[in-house]
Amino acid sequence: MSRFEPQCAACPRLAAFLADCRAVRPDYFGRPVPPFGDADPRLLIVGLAPGFHGANRTGRPFTGDYAGVLLYETLHEFGYANLPQSVAADDGLQLIGCRITNAVKCVPPENKPTPDEIKRCNGYLKAELEALPKQAAVLALGQIAHGAVLRALGLKLKDHPFGHAAVHVLPDGRRLYDSYHCSRYNTQTRRLTPEMFQAVFAQIRSQQEA
Repeated sequence: MSRFEPQCAACPRLAAFLADCRAVRPDYFGRPVPPFGDADPRLLIVGLAPGFHGANRTGRPFTGDYAGVLLYETLHEFGYANLPQSVAADDGLQLIGCRITNAVKCVPPENKPTPDEIKRCNGYLKAELEALPKQAAVLALGQIAHGAVLRALGLKLKDHPFGHAAVHVLPDGRRLYDSYHCSRYNTQTRRLTPEMFQAVFAQIRSQQEA
C-alpha cells in the first residue's frame, strides 16, 4: 500500500461527508489530507484526523484552526519548523527533520472516526512507518493515534499502554512517545499545558542527541 492516496474513497461515510463539504464549501480543500514535512524525518508526529475548518479547509495537517497553535509554536521552539504559526498551505512554513500525518486522512463527522475507518486507513500509516529512517522517533498525539501506530506495527495496546509523556521502546529499537492531543479542549482546560507539551519534545530531543 502507498503512503498516501489523494483520491481514496475507501470509507463510504467519510467519502460522502467530503462530497457534501465540497458541494457546500467549494473553497475548502475537501479531500484526504496528505502528510506534511520532511520526506526523511527524524520525527514523525501522528495526529487523529483533519479538523473540518482546519486541515480539511487548508489541505495541511493542523493548519488553520486552534489545534495547530501549540503544536507549531513548539515545533518552531525546538527547531523543527522555520515559523511558529501555520495558517495556510502557502504561508512559507517548512518543517525541518519532522513530518506530520494523521491516523485518519479524511475529516470525520463530529471529529470522530469509527473503529472501522481507523482500521481501513491504517495501511497508509503502516507504509509511512515502514519508510521512516531507522533512527526516527514517533510521537502520537492522543490515545487513538497511539493505538493506530501500534496497529500499524502489529503490536498490542496492552503491552504499550498510552500515557502522557510515556516512552515505549519498540521491537525495532525506535521509540514511540505519547502526548495528550493539542486540541482546543485539552489546552483550554489545561489538561495539556505548554510546559507539559514542551517536556515531551525535550525528552525526544535528549534521546536523539544521546
